[in-house]
Amino acid sequence: MTLPPTGPRILLFTGKGGVGKSTIASGTAALAAATGRRTLVLSTDSAHSLADAFGIEVGSEPTPVADNLFVQHIDAQARFERSWADIQSYLLSVLTVAGVDSVSAEELTILPGAEEIFALLELRERALEGAWDVVVVDCAPTAETLRLLAMPEALGWYMQRLFGLQRSLVASLRPVLTRATGMPLPGTAFFEALQRLHGELEEVRTLLSGPRASIRVVLTPERMVVAEARRAYTTLSLFGYRVDGVVANRVFPEVATGPRDSWRDGWVDAQRGVLADVEASFSGLSIWRAAYLPGEPAGVTALRSLATELYGADDPFAEPEAGPPLRITSSDRGAVLHLSLPLAGRRDVDLARTGDELVVTVGSYRRLLSLPASLSRHQVSAARLEQGELQVRFHEVSV
Repeated sequence: MTLPPTGPRILLFTGKGGVGKSTIASGTAALAAATGRRTLVLSTDSAHSLADAFGIEVGSEPTPVADNLFVQHIDAQARFERSWADIQSYLLSVLTVAGVDSVSAEELTILPGAEEIFALLELRERALEGAWDVVVVDCAPTAETLRLLAMPEALGWYMQRLFGLQRSLVASLRPVLTRATGMPLPGTAFFEALQRLHGELEEVRTLLSGPRASIRVVLTPERMVVAEARRAYTTLSLFGYRVDGVVANRVFPEVATGPRDSWRDGWVDAQRGVLADVEASFSGLSIWRAAYLPGEPAGVTALRSLATELYGADDPFAEPEAGPPLRITSSDRGAVLHLSLPLAGRRDVDLARTGDELVVTVGSYRRLLSLPASLSRHQVSAARLEQGELQVRFHEVSV
């Protein structure tokens, strides 16, 4: 498939487990449908909480739950057979020759995080079919989402540098290597399946880092949760994804009149301090607050009411105003690579140049940036972190 110039508005919701991201994602989808937008909400989270949120049975195809509103749970097995079967077949043949029993071999050839990855491939397919105005994605908890969104670029690095060489070597040395090792070597189907998987994941990355996609971080007013949300904001930006808002969920509303409750007042005071940190940490982003409700909202009406209250007069489906997290500017003095790294400190960031790649490390996450050809004869002359943006200056080397 070829990516269309325009597509649906894509909203991804992530956050620490248990903060209510499935509820917020479902409410946003219900609100989109109520405004006349044809809306699909699906989940990359193996917990599949959408059925509970809407109070209906949800199938592996888009299931209608209200006018313009469809819900889908991913059929991981069907996706597995379409995207991984040829690769698994070769891996099984290798393990069988190595003496691994069939049950263990089957388990060893399952791709780690397969369900989430195949959900992203399903997202790609749905976004490309042209049937939706809005696609809402209920993502897995933060750490899994970060690993997942980093995967397309990491696999792309391997494919670009090693795939062609390995394929050529295997083709030319197959008879010799097979006799010498006794192991079957990958055939054309294996390489084509791997290349197809890489291409589809790269299209996923193009979609999710494009101008019509953004991520919203859901949190509760607790210091540990906010600390994780801050790290997520920095890391998502590192990998080139736009974060356009933060949802503070389960906020105790302040009561101006009436009888006082010391227990409740204690929570209000504690949350007030944390919410002030949220406002300071995520300055420049939309920050929405959802009140702590006496019961968990379930069903289309309750979810839509929650989202209506949450977003107020804002348009939650407007395209993000922020530019791409990564850009390059040029002048007579050379070129500057700009990479948004909000909330990162100088001690958190490490920078290295390896050939035509810039290696940017933030905390425990690393991104390999392939530099464009226009910078191939340039050297790094300076780098600084200023107001949440890494600026790397290049100057041209005379030949």
